[in-house]
Amino acid sequence: MSTRKSLVVIGNGMVGHRFVQAAIERGLTERFDITVVGEEPRAAYDRVALTSFFDVGAERLSLLPTGAYDDPRVSLVLDTPVTAIDREARTVSLGNGEVIAYDVAVLATGAAPFVPPVPGKDLANVFVYRTIEDLEAIREASRTANAGVVIGGGLLGLEAANALHQLGIETHVVEMAPRLMAVQVDDAGGATLKRHIESLGLSVHTGVVTERIVGDTTADDGGRVSGLRFKDDEDTLPVEIVVFSAGIRPRDQLARDCGLDVAERGGILVDPSMRTSDPAVLAIGECAAPGGRMYGLVAPGYQMAEVAVDALVNEASTAAFEGADMSTKLKLLGVDVASFGDAFATTEGALELVFADAVAGVYKKLVVSAEGDRLLGGILVGDASAYGVLRPMVSSGMALPDNPEELILPAARGGQPVQPGMPDDAIVCSCNNISKGSICDTIDQEGCADLPCVKACTRAGTVCGSCVPIVKNLLGERLEAAGTSVSRGICEHFDLTRQELFDVIAVHGFQRFDDIVTAHGRGRGCDVCKPAVASILASQFNGHVLDRTTASLQDTNDAYLANIQRNGTYSVVPRIPGGEITADKLIVIGEVARDFGLYTKITGGQRIDLFGARVEELPQIWKRLVDAGFESGHAYGKSLRTVKSCVGSTWCRFGVQDSVQMAIDLELRYRGLRSPHKLKGGVSGCARECAEARGKDFGVIATEKGWNLYVCGNGGAVPAHAQLLASDLTGEELVRYLDRFLMYYIRTADRLQRTSTWLGSIDGGLDRIREIVVDDTLGLGAELEAEMARHVDSYFDEWKATIEDHDKLSRFVSFVNAPGVPDPNISFDTSRGQIRPAANDQPVSLGATIPVGAPSGAEVGAR
Repeated sequence: MSTRKSLVVIGNGMVGHRFVQAAIERGLTERFDITVVGEEPRAAYDRVALTSFFDVGAERLSLLPTGAYDDPRVSLVLDTPVTAIDREARTVSLGNGEVIAYDVAVLATGAAPFVPPVPGKDLANVFVYRTIEDLEAIREASRTANAGVVIGGGLLGLEAANALHQLGIETHVVEMAPRLMAVQVDDAGGATLKRHIESLGLSVHTGVVTERIVGDTTADDGGRVSGLRFKDDEDTLPVEIVVFSAGIRPRDQLARDCGLDVAERGGILVDPSMRTSDPAVLAIGECAAPGGRMYGLVAPGYQMAEVAVDALVNEASTAAFEGADMSTKLKLLGVDVASFGDAFATTEGALELVFADAVAGVYKKLVVSAEGDRLLGGILVGDASAYGVLRPMVSSGMALPDNPEELILPAARGGQPVQPGMPDDAIVCSCNNISKGSICDTIDQEGCADLPCVKACTRAGTVCGSCVPIVKNLLGERLEAAGTSVSRGICEHFDLTRQELFDVIAVHGFQRFDDIVTAHGRGRGCDVCKPAVASILASQFNGHVLDRTTASLQDTNDAYLANIQRNGTYSVVPRIPGGEITADKLIVIGEVARDFGLYTKITGGQRIDLFGARVEELPQIWKRLVDAGFESGHAYGKSLRTVKSCVGSTWCRFGVQDSVQMAIDLELRYRGLRSPHKLKGGVSGCARECAEARGKDFGVIATEKGWNLYVCGNGGAVPAHAQLLASDLTGEELVRYLDRFLMYYIRTADRLQRTSTWLGSIDGGLDRIREIVVDDTLGLGAELEAEMARHVDSYFDEWKATIEDHDKLSRFVSFVNAPGVPDPNISFDTSRGQIRPAANDQPVSLGATIPVGAPSGAEVGAR
C-alpha cells in the first residue's frame, strides 16, 4: 500500500507557482504527489509585468515555459476550474467532471477585479485588466476605437492606461479619489505623477464619480460603449473602450461554499502557518486573509507560499507569516514611483523631509523619526533611484546620516550617493524576503561573478527588480574584496568606461550613437550613456549639438541651449569674455530684458543672466543678441562657462600682468569645449587673487616673471583649492600646458567628474598630471595640443547656427501640436521690481524649514 499522499493546489498564478517551486526544492514531493489545477489556458506567468505583453508576448512572461514542472510527481491541469471542495470526503471537483482526492489542499485562487455596479457595465467593449486574455480582448477592441478610459487611478489602473496608450488610442484615467495612487502617494506626489502622465498626452480626471457608461443597450449585439458620464456633469466623455481597474476582491467563493471561515471584508481566514479553519486546507496569496487582512501584492503572497511549504515539510516548523512589507516601486508610463514604510507619517512625532522640483517632475519625501535618527518611510516620484537603498534602511533601523536630506537631494544641490552600509539582517529584496547577509553568503559560497548568478541563487531582484542596484553594489563589494575585477561600464548598455568610450569613438571615428551601441554596446541607450556619448562626440568633432544625429542624445538643457528653470522658463546667458563689455552691448542686454520682461542678475562669474524666457521666445531673444555681437555663453552645457578676471595691470596699481586680456584669450580659445563636467577658469593680475582663480578648474595668477598655472580647483558644493602645476610661464607656455591639461581631462575623466575629483582618482595625483602635461613623459603633448587646435579651428556659435536653421528652430515650442500656443501653466509674481516664478509649485526648503506632519487626505475612502 502506498504511503504517498495527495496534495492539490487550486490556482496556478504567481503564488501558486511559487508554492510548487518551493515544495519541489524542499523535498515535499518526496512524500506528496501534487496536482496543480489552473483555470486559465496557460501556465503561470508574470502578472506583475502584464503590460509588457504587448512588447514581449506571452512566451516571455511565462514562469513555466515548458508547460510542465520538471518533477514528475507534479502534474498540471490547465483551462479547468475547480467547482467545489468536499471537506468531509477530502475531494475537489473540477469543471470537466473529474474528482480528485486530497490529503492537503492549498487554495491559491488569487483575486478578481472589482467591477462597481455602474449602469452600462455589461456593454460590449467593457473590460477588466487581469489576464493575458483580457489584454488580447482590449487589443482587438482597440483596432476600431479612437478613445478609451480606465476607471481607477491606482497601480493597476495606470498599468491599464499604459496598455491603452501603447495601443495608440486617446486615453483617459478616471479616479474617484482626489489624486492618483491614493494608497501609495500623498497629494504632492500624486500631483507630480499626474503632471508626468498628462505630459505624455493622457487625460487624468481625479475627484470624479462615474455615473454610467453610455451605449445602446437595446442593440442586437448587446450594444457598444459610446461614452462615459460623470456625476454632476452634463457632458459625455466620448470613448469606445472602458477598462475597470477599481480594485480587487479575494476569490474566496470556494472557501465560502465549503464552510471555511472568511474575513469580514472577504478573504479566507488563516493562521500564521497559513492553515484555514480546516487544518487540511491551506490558503495563500490574495485569496487569504491572515489576521483578517488581504494583501494585494505578490511579495506577501510569496512569503505565504514559503511559510505554507515549511508547515507541510516540517510539522514542528515555527515559520509564520507575520505581516509584510507593502513597499512598492514601479515604473508607470515611464515614470518611477515608489512608496515604502510609513509613507504618510502616521508614526507619532514623525517628521517629513521633502524635495520637490515641479519642472523636472521630481518629488521625494522621507519620513524620519521624531529624533531624526531613523528612516520610517518615504515616497519617490520621478526619480526612485534611491529606493533600493532607502527601503532596507527602514527595515534595518540603521542610523540616518547627520544630513539625511542628502539622501534625496540631487547631486547638483549637495546630494550624495547613498551608501549601503546596512547590517547583514537588513532585507534587500522584500519580494522574496532576502537579506543582505544571505546575498553576501551566497556570493561567497556559490562563487557568483555576475548578477544573473546572484539572482538565480538567491531570487533577489527577480520579481519587481527594484533591489537590483543594491544587489549589484553588494556583488561588486564582495568581488573587489576577493580581489576580482568588477565591471566599470558606464551603464547597462556599455561595458566600457567613459574613457574607453572616448577612445573607441576616436579610433573608429563613430559619429552616430546607433553605430557605437551596435559595435560596442547593447540595447537602445539610456539617460546616462546618451548624454555621455553626446558629450564625447561634441568634444571630438564639435558638431552642432542639435544636429539630426545628436539632438535626441542631449540632456534637457542642451536640448534647448538654455537652462530650464523652476517654473518651466529658461535662462539666457550671453558670453562676456573676461567680464569686459561695452556700453552699447550693456544697453542691448537691457533693452532685450525690458522688451521681453526678463529678470536680470549680475553673477559672480562676470555674466548678466536673463531669466524667465519662455521656450518660444528664446530664438527671438537670441536673434537680438546675436545681431548685437553676442554669442552663447554655454551656461547650459557641460563645457567652459567663464574665465573670470580682475582688472589687472591696466587699472589696478598692484597688477603685474594684463589679466583681462589673458582671460579673454583663454575664454575665446576654450569656448564651446564639451567636457565631462562644466569648467570654470580665472585669471588674477597679481598674488592678491581678486579673481579667485584658485577656486576654479584652472586658475592663472600673474607673477613678475609670467604666469603661475593652478589646476583642479572647485568652488562648488565640495570646495577645493587648485594646486600649482607650473610656475612663471610665458603666455605661450601657459596656453600649451592648458591645452594639454584640458584635453587629458576630457579624455580620461569619468562622466560628471569634476577636475578636483578626477585628480583624486589618478594614481600619482598632481605629480602624474605634471609628468604628462609639463614633462610630456607619455609623448602625448603634441597629440593633445592638436586635438585642442581642431576644437579652436572648428568653433562656431551654437545659437547663431540655430537661428539660421529652420529645422533646429522648430523644436522651440511649448506644444508640438500647437506651436503658436504658449504654456498656460507658467506664471510670475513680482518682487523687488522684477518678475519671479509664481509661488505655486515651489520646491519645499530643507533644513531649517522642514515641513512637519502627515499630509492632508491620507485617509482615502473605499471606492
